[in-house]
Amino acid sequence: MPKAYWIGRINVSDPDKYQKYVEANAPAFVKYGARFIVRGGTPTALEGEARQRNVVIEFPDRESAIACWNSPEYQAARAHREGAAEVDLIVIEGYEGPQPG
Repeated sequence: MPKAYWIGRINVSDPDKYQKYVEANAPAFVKYGARFIVRGGTPTALEGEARQRNVVIEFPDRESAIACWNSPEYQAARAHREGAAEVDLIVIEGYEGPQPG
């Protein structure tokens, strides 16, 4: 079963309020086996538009990734983010097929 990933693109409009979200989301991520692959960093747009923040979070599988988002723990954390950021967030399964070369 392939791992799954949250891929988020974020523009923060209220850093103080957004920080409360960051501080509150850990219990959900621990519960569902999440691991940060990318968290913040300096984006360079090679095509299209970049957002201020980008995040890639790895989960053991698609079910865990979706269950985390739907969990009461994450939804409580997410409430802190309301009005503090514009977010695009997707869940996608990892690729386990052949690689170039």
